[in-house]
Amino acid sequence: MKIKKILNNNAVVVHDLGEEKIVMGSGIAFQKGKNDIVDPHRIEKVFIMDDPDQHSHLQELLRTLPEEEIAVSENIISFAESELSVTFKRHIHIALTDHLSFALKRLSKGMVIQNTLLQEIRILYPREFQIGQHAKRLIREKLQVEIPEDEVGYIAMHIHTAWVNAGASGAGADRAALIRDIAEGVERIAGVFLDRASASYERLVNQLENILRTDDSGKLCNELDPEIVRIAKERYHTAYEQARWIAGQVEEDYGYTFADSQLVLVAMEINRMDTRLKDLAN
Repeated sequence: MKIKKILNNNAVVVHDLGEEKIVMGSGIAFQKGKNDIVDPHRIEKVFIMDDPDQHSHLQELLRTLPEEEIAVSENIISFAESELSVTFKRHIHIALTDHLSFALKRLSKGMVIQNTLLQEIRILYPREFQIGQHAKRLIREKLQVEIPEDEVGYIAMHIHTAWVNAGASGAGADRAALIRDIAEGVERIAGVFLDRASASYERLVNQLENILRTDDSGKLCNELDPEIVRIAKERYHTAYEQARWIAGQVEEDYGYTFADSQLVLVAMEINRMDTRLKDLAN
């Protein structure tokens, strides 16, 4: 591999077998110049971007961002790949590095980072959130910056998205937002507001996630027998109509259409919460 361009001390652009590649490794460009041969023992990662724009973007990031920030981002990605036993697609190296740099700039200016989906991300994606917690410790240790839990949630979503893109089942921020809005609809109808850090809210979010879950073919994982649906519609008529109202709001905002089985299950959650509220009142 012959060096075409030095991006920083740890990253170079090379020509190899007729292709242009970005090669990274600790000190890979130390005492090197254009047309020098890369030491193969220093190579840690090799990137071949199919998209020329992504290739240029990654080069620009590696050339302009502080090397310690890039190193932390790569460390987070490597840790996540190890924890999840996966190899992410290349875009995560751009997305996470870009995001982390922007977040650090905001924090350095005293700006507040807020994540309105923090609790939903914590509940729905616990493994990714734990990786975000590792990133928080790493950033404190390597960059002397204390990131808030809201930023941990954003890092967790980047990891989750990369995991899904690599072939894992799951959904992203839209699903978390969808579940949050359904939960808020259930609370509003039942006349109760759950503490977002409580076990009750965690249970509600998990129940809603189960209601929305589908298999690889798109079939509902918790589809009810038609006779059970018919009986439930009669037994929980008011709650079912309330669930339909929530579904109407969701379809308008997200374009998501509920099946009858899902409406019945949401109705049962409304009824359960309403019953619990009455029991507490007595």
